[in-house]
Amino acid sequence: MRIAVMGAGGTGGYFGSLLARAGEDLTLIARGTQLAAILIHGLTVRSRLAGDFTIPIPISGDAREVGVVDLVLFCVKTYDAAPAAAQLAPLIGPETAVLPLLNGVEHVDLLASAVGREHVLGGVAFVTANVSAPAVIVQSGGPGQVLLGELDGGRSARVERIAAALSKAGIATEIPPDIQLAMWEKFLFICGFSGLTALTRLPIGNVCAERPTCDLLAGVIAETADVARASGIPLPTEAVGHAMRIARDFEPWSSGSMAHDLAHGNRLELEALNGSVVRLGQQHGVPTPLSFAVYAALFPYVDGTPKLAQPPEV
Repeated sequence: MRIAVMGAGGTGGYFGSLLARAGEDLTLIARGTQLAAILIHGLTVRSRLAGDFTIPIPISGDAREVGVVDLVLFCVKTYDAAPAAAQLAPLIGPETAVLPLLNGVEHVDLLASAVGREHVLGGVAFVTANVSAPAVIVQSGGPGQVLLGELDGGRSARVERIAAALSKAGIATEIPPDIQLAMWEKFLFICGFSGLTALTRLPIGNVCAERPTCDLLAGVIAETADVARASGIPLPTEAVGHAMRIARDFEPWSSGSMAHDLAHGNRLELEALNGSVVRLGQQHGVPTPLSFAVYAALFPYVDGTPKLAQPPEV
C-alpha cells in the first residue's frame, strides 16, 4: 500500500513509524520543527510496546509532492483538522481511503465535506504517545490499538486490507461491527481521562485514587453518555462503567494529551472534547454542568499558557 500520514505528532509518528518499519511505502506529512528534525535525523521512537528504534522515513511538508495514495492516516490535532483536511486533495484518488485517528467525534463530517464521504472511514486509536523532542516520539501507555470500519457499519475489502497492513506492522487491530459506536465509546473515556488529568494536573492513578475526584471523572463520562444517546448513538447501559474500568486499569502514571499539552504550554484540544460535549448538550437539551466546569476551568489555556495579569507598576 502507498500510505500518507497527515501529522507526525505522537499518534501519527508512532503508528507511521511501525508501518514504515514493516516495509510499507509510507510518507509522513508534517511541518515546522518536526519536519526539519525528521528530515535530518529520521524518527526516533521510544516505546513500551514496540521497543526503541530510529528509522529514516520519507517526510514532506507538501501533499502535492506525495501524490495519490491508497490510504491516508489523518492524525493531526483537532484544532488543525480543518486546514489539514483542505490539503488532502492531492492525495485522493478514486480508491483512496482516509482513516482518521484523532480525538473527538465531529471530524467525520469535516472530512466528508472535504474529500467525499465515500473516502472516509471511522477510526479509533488507543495509545498514549507524545513528541518529547523534535523527531522523538515517546509511547508511554495504552494498548497501541486501532479500531476501524466503514461509517455505515460492516466489513469491506478495503477495511480488511488496511487492517491486515496494520496487523503486519505489529499494531493490535480490530474491526468492530459499528465503528461510530466505538468512536463514541472512546469519546466517553477520553473526555474524562484527558479532561480530568488536565484539570487536576495529576495522572489518572491519582485521579481515580481520590473519591471526590473519581466521582467527578464518572460524572463527566456519564454526561457524555447522555449526550451520545441524545445524538442517536445506541450506547449500551454499561458504557459508563466500562469507561471507568478502562480508567482504573490504565497505567496509573498516564495522563491525557491535554494534560501533556497544558504542561508544555501548547494549545489544547478542549473544543473537540469537553467543549463538544457542552455544545452538543445545548443542542439536544441535555444538562452538562460537570463538563462545563471542566471546559470553563481549562478554557483560559486553550491557546496555550495565558499571560498572567500583572498589577500596575508603582
